[in-house]
Amino acid sequence: MATSDAPLDIGQVSLTVNDMTKVGDFYQAALGLEKLSDDGTEARFGAHGRSLIALRLDKAAPRHSPRAAGLFHTAFLLPSRADLGAWLHHAAETRIPLHGASDHLVSEALYLADPEGNGIEIYIDRPRDQWRHKGGEIEMATNHLDLQNVADSAADLWRGAPAGTVVGHVHLQVGQLDPAEAFYSGTLGMAVTNHYPGATFYGSDGYHHHLASNIWNSRGAGSKKGPTTGLTEIELRGTAQEIEAIRSRVPAETPLVDPWGTTFTLSRKD
Repeated sequence: MATSDAPLDIGQVSLTVNDMTKVGDFYQAALGLEKLSDDGTEARFGAHGRSLIALRLDKAAPRHSPRAAGLFHTAFLLPSRADLGAWLHHAAETRIPLHGASDHLVSEALYLADPEGNGIEIYIDRPRDQWRHKGGEIEMATNHLDLQNVADSAADLWRGAPAGTVVGHVHLQVGQLDPAEAFYSGTLGMAVTNHYPGATFYGSDGYHHHLASNIWNSRGAGSKKGPTTGLTEIELRGTAQEIEAIRSRVPAETPLVDPWGTTFTLSRKD
């Protein structure tokens, strides 16, 4: 089962940016996303017709503080390890700076950021039958990743985001973990899959996580007070049953907004 097979998954992530051209060019050149639309105020980028990132232009918005609540990273899930290896060669050849690389037991991940500091993860999942469980939770870790071994898995050149690329998860910075869990698990209905030092992970239908929250940089952060660059909105795609369950807890006329001002929208899965 892939992340997008779950009853609730991530659709599009919307970011407010000061320079839509510069940031958009990065998502095309670095990640191989295609521009799907651009009306001068919002541009959407995705893979093979599926929109994954929307950039909303606000030239006057103050730059988002790295210690504020909001986005930790948007995680793009590639279909295979060969794709991750091909992207790693692409990053080396085009001098895309990596901020980190980790073996998380359930996945292998590379980290970077866009020109306005929005965190990005590019990753692949290990087969689900290799995931380990302990105490009812999925085991995850932050271990060394052998980059050469990943690079050696490439079978072809990087030719842009392959078919099947999705936003596998979104990791959020929050001010406190308990209110985060009350919203992401209680209100949105995602199961807690792992309690990690300073972080909590949430997934639908057994996936290791579609959402995560941490206080590593943002402990005590308050709600967003005004417009800034960075995360604006997260689209959750759900089955009719999942959407009905969420709306039984939050009426349709009430916006789905987490305690730190991030808006969630719901759309019906095809």
